Amino acid sequence: MSTAQLNRSMWLVNLLRRYGRLTRAQINEHWRTSSLSNGRDIPRRTFFNFRDDIDTMFNIRVQCDPHTYEYYLEEDEHSRNMTSWMVHTQALSDVFTRSRDVSHLIFLEDVPSARSHLQLVVDALRDKYRLRFDYAPYTRSTPSRDVVIEPYFMKLFKQRWYVTGRAVKDGTAIKTYALDRMLNPSMLDEHYAIPDSFDPETYFRDSFGIVFTQGLVYDIKLRVDARQAKYFRAVPLHHSQQEMVHDTFSVFTYRMKISPDFVEEILSHGSRVTVIQPPELKAMVLTELTDALKNYDR
Repeated sequence: MSTAQLNRSMWLVNLLRRYGRLTRAQINEHWRTSSLSNGRDIPRRTFFNFRDDIDTMFNIRVQCDPHTYEYYLEEDEHSRNMTSWMVHTQALSDVFTRSRDVSHLIFLEDVPSARSHLQLVVDALRDKYRLRFDYAPYTRSTPSRDVVIEPYFMKLFKQRWYVTGRAVKDGTAIKTYALDRMLNPSMLDEHYAIPDSFDPETYFRDSFGIVFTQGLVYDIKLRVDARQAKYFRAVPLHHSQQEMVHDTFSVFTYRMKISPDFVEEILSHGSRVTVIQPPELKAMVLTELTDALKNYDR
């Protein structure tokens, strides 16, 4: 899809999100005053092309109510988040394209996994082909050879891309792999199907980041000082996050599983965050702090 098609599609998505429902005549009025139209109407065929482009690119359907002749978006929360991410990415691309003269003054974080096999894995996921690769996690000195997976979904977390799917040699086991730790990946000429019973949203619903465990789901409470609470509000740690504001601090509550990654997240905020409950999480944080202090007792 060209930049012009993307911009037109996003214009219609944002318009319908803002107003909810609009007739074609109302959409046309907004179109004529937009910077994309040059004051002209949307031809009927072009409007239906907009709808097809939105369906193809974002998996969002622009539906028409046969009783009111109003158009509206049929999308779930995941599609909404994905579209917002794509809009943000496109906006950044446009900004940087127009700012090449100051590119030496713009510093970005490197995302190795974005250049390591991303297109190959996306293609395999889209066309439902198995992937084979060697895998070299940081926790092992030698790589695992000839790993074969059936990709179920992908996720971006803390500047790294991951793919989750069924590890063929392990029967029904579902595992997650970092793209930047794959070696010599290739797409096999072997199709697969994702089970109808598998739902990615449900799979990670109670987990933090990309770590999935079979552990218990806990009611978690964190005491966060007033300044750090602003960051938590802007960038929630988990979709279950709730906040109770006090004079000098906030208490953030979560409903999720405990994992080493979540312990590391808490520790990264230093003294500004304190675990109130559960005791299991408090003990894990205290153990990490105690072990860290031992490094300075020598």
